[in-house]
Amino acid sequence: MKPILVITNLPDKKTALKLAKKLINKKLAACVNIHAPCTSFYRWKNKIETANEQQIFIKTLAPHYIEIENTIKKIHPYELPEIITVPIDGGLPAYLQWISDETTTSNKN
Repeated sequence: MKPILVITNLPDKKTALKLAKKLINKKLAACVNIHAPCTSFYRWKNKIETANEQQIFIKTLAPHYIEIENTIKKIHPYELPEIITVPIDGGLPAYLQWISDETTTSNKN
């Protein structure tokens, strides 16, 4: 199974924690990192915008992506949430195995 990193930003820590708990409880992610607040600067609908956000890193397997995307879209208040995947092409083999072990279908409740 191919490990991936899913990245998203949420508007506040409460929403970030809600997402993290849901993904871990559903065994869709082995680990969710909620980073320190950051300032995002971007163009939206022809206007320059600035927002304080919580960046989230989700460690999972590629087959879980669609369900993770759907979960993010249900929780996320933005019209167009950032949802990006990054392939994990290497890493500590035991850690990569842990991601697989924690997110395999046979472990889901």
